Amino acid sequence: MIKLPPFIGEAVGGEPRNPQLFERALTHGSHGRETYERLEFLGDRVLGLVVADWLYQRFPNEPEGKMSRRYNALVARETCADVGRALELPPYILLGRQAREDNANLSDNVLGDVVEAIIGAIYLDGGLDRAEAFVRTHWAPFLDGQRKAPEHPKSALQERAAERKLGVPVYELISRFGPHHAPRFRVKVSVGGRGEAEAEGDSKQEAETAAAAALLEKLK
Repeated sequence: MIKLPPFIGEAVGGEPRNPQLFERALTHGSHGRETYERLEFLGDRVLGLVVADWLYQRFPNEPEGKMSRRYNALVARETCADVGRALELPPYILLGRQAREDNANLSDNVLGDVVEAIIGAIYLDGGLDRAEAFVRTHWAPFLDGQRKAPEHPKSALQERAAERKLGVPVYELISRFGPHHAPRFRVKVSVGGRGEAEAEGDSKQEAETAAAAALLEKLK
């Protein structure tokens, strides 16, 4: 049995009843047979339920659209990865040799997936109350920092382009590179012949978001 991160004991109120769940949650596909993927699937849904319920209670007078923007920011892979970094999780992630040499444990993709898998493991080991307490504790800084509902860069770019009658932003995948287990994407966005920007990300969606944010800055 591997050494588990200290926060897991705090999350389940002592020693886990099934420590193998947490070992699996920390195991990347490059390392072994039992990987985090099924737990990640479950943890993603638990995180979504907890965050949706939290927002519904926290903002009783806010319309669905604003709550959706808050929700999308809180459950995003980047936010999950930031939680993982705050928990000092990267050294505990089990990787194959090549993935370890490529520092896959530092990528948003892997870190975010492992955090969701851990939520799934907490849910199975300690129940929904334990999983909810974990999420509320470690996501609170991100929610408390939302003075207003965040606007997604792609939506903001589309609105600005419409205001200026520039047409619809066009996104183009320039390249995919890096190792198979931790690919990187480069995307270009252009709008109405009035500007373009490129950016990279751990997923095509992440790269599009970063490119939209960069073009927004140019169009100010």
